[in-house]
Amino acid sequence: MCCLTCFRPFAPVAAVPKLPEGGDKDIHRKRQDKDLTELQSLIEAHFIQRKNDEAELVALVTRIEKRRTERAEQQRIHSEKEKERQARVAEEKERKELQDAQKRQDDDLKKKKALTNRTQQYGGVQQRQEGKKGAKKQTEREKKKKILADRRKPLVIDHLNEEKAKEKASELWEWLMSLESEKFDLSEKLKKQKYEINVLQSRISEQQKFAKGRGKAKGRR
Repeated sequence: MCCLTCFRPFAPVAAVPKLPEGGDKDIHRKRQDKDLTELQSLIEAHFIQRKNDEAELVALVTRIEKRRTERAEQQRIHSEKEKERQARVAEEKERKELQDAQKRQDDDLKKKKALTNRTQQYGGVQQRQEGKKGAKKQTEREKKKKILADRRKPLVIDHLNEEKAKEKASELWEWLMSLESEKFDLSEKLKKQKYEINVLQSRISEQQKFAKGRGKAKGRR
């Protein structure tokens, strides 16, 4: 027999509650519905973002095309202005060339007129000089004789001592050098005058040929 001290009261075992039938299916369905809702939200967000991106792309393309059109218009305006500027420059250059040509023509006419007047004057002077040539020759001879007589003074040195004679020789030497210098200057002046006379005669000859040529051309007309 067992003693009372060894007696333990009996405790019933708790039963595990049972899930209602169909519980797992409900949870799975709810999870699927949640995943589907999230997926739809992501898809909608994707399409919204894509739509926004496409709108930005269209706006960017529109801005690029607008900028390209504006740039082409600016280049066209710049090209037209450059053409107008080049046309003005060419017109101004042509006008200046015409003015220069007219000025050269006027200068040539003035030079020809002056040369003609000078030729006529020179011809008149030459004719008058030829009439007075004989008298001038006589006058020039007399002037030369007088100048030589004044310069060729008798040299008296017999009464001079050695020192005075040296001074006189030095004085004569300086006088001779001055005469040589004067002779050289006169010779150069004569050469220049001869050259100017030859140039003038050449111009006169050319002018006479030109005048004869114009007279023949008028006669043929």
